[in-house]
Amino acid sequence: MAILVNENTKVIIQGITGKQGVFHTQKMLEYGVKVVGGVTPGKGGQRVFHVPVFDTVKEARRDTNCNASMILVPPPFVLDAAAEAIENGIELIVIITEHV
Repeated sequence: MAILVNENTKVIIQGITGKQGVFHTQKMLEYGVKVVGGVTPGKGGQRVFHVPVFDTVKEARRDTNCNASMILVPPPFVLDAAAEAIENGIELIVIITEHV
């Protein structure tokens, strides 16, 4: 099995301000994951556990040089979130949304 996440992985959380986003961000930070940003449209400029929130993946990628994204958005928004990550050069995408 390949190791996909290492000390050089910089993760953004798409849906960081939602209930699941906040929960998983906190756990990831506790475990030492480099969470460098989050994305929630319309909530750019906020922070979640010191992590900056951006309106778009493009802004997050530009400002953080992230190379991975965890998608924690409701099922109707997963396809658009994944497409946005792919279009902006994110190398690793993890989707944990239920019923997808």
